Amino acid sequence: MSEMTRVFLQDHETIEFDFAQNKDDFIVDEIFAKPFKEKGNFLILHVKKVNMTTWELIEKIASFLNLPESSIGYAGLKDKYATTTQYLSLPLKYEKQLSKFHDKQITILAVYKDSKKISIGDLKSNRFKIILRNVDDIKAGKIEKIARNLEKNGFPNYFGYQRFGQDSITQAQEMIDGELFIKDKKVKKFLTSVYQSKKFNEWLNERVKISKAEGGRSFKLLSGDVMMGEDDKLFTPKSPSQKEFMDKKIVPTGLLAGREVFRARDEAREIELKYDDELLQEKGLRRRAWIYPEALICKYGKKDSIMELSFVLPKASYATIFIENIANKNF
Repeated sequence: MSEMTRVFLQDHETIEFDFAQNKDDFIVDEIFAKPFKEKGNFLILHVKKVNMTTWELIEKIASFLNLPESSIGYAGLKDKYATTTQYLSLPLKYEKQLSKFHDKQITILAVYKDSKKISIGDLKSNRFKIILRNVDDIKAGKIEKIARNLEKNGFPNYFGYQRFGQDSITQAQEMIDGELFIKDKKVKKFLTSVYQSKKFNEWLNERVKISKAEGGRSFKLLSGDVMMGEDDKLFTPKSPSQKEFMDKKIVPTGLLAGREVFRARDEAREIELKYDDELLQEKGLRRRAWIYPEALICKYGKKDSIMELSFVLPKASYATIFIENIANKNF
């Protein structure tokens, strides 16, 4: 079972350029949601890693300090094939021992203190710098024009291809269907999240097709849609306002199936129901269906035929989806 093809609203012709995730062309900096208190029982590490997963980063630090991996807090997972920075937390008592830690792929940029452990979701957003290669003058103009349009109008918040490892979609479906037994709790949780992500992408694909069929250049709201306000609170308005959405005051959300989750109603629920799984025991969530890049900077290097894009995306979104929208093709 392979990953589906993501559909976009853009009607422009495909733009061909070279894009690859590697330590030089894909750089991510985590932006934390709040300042640190500079005192407390936890160390906060600002860490740079190169070509390794967040799990591998945590494993190396935990192994060196001889502490359980669960004692290390993190706000989000960062790409493997990239240069990324993020924040980790661990108990204060390891401060002296940590000063002896060295690894060629890991650099501790700064150390702070705080009274709370970092938890999933604590980050605010991520800043990206991405290099596109084999870009000529004409392509550079097109790329910037489309990127500016996406900054203004937004794009569908699909899970990117990084979310779905090789064979993980098949394994996830087999596990849900009872054809594959997974004993490892960590693997089971990962495959469940892959299943949730796949269903979300399928739902979003249908909603984008509906929006596109009606000639819209943005996401078409339906009665019963679960919206997220500026305070990140969820609500279901009787009649969702397309104007409020276009003004970025509200944003529609999609379902990550599971228990104890706010589900859509009416017309929106009819579509959502096709991609729901009410028997799933994992806790459900709502995910933004539409996002906007911010602080966009486009730099064209004619000599090297490269386009450098710098931008900020909210947490739980993928820079590769932004690039796919620009190219108007799936990677």
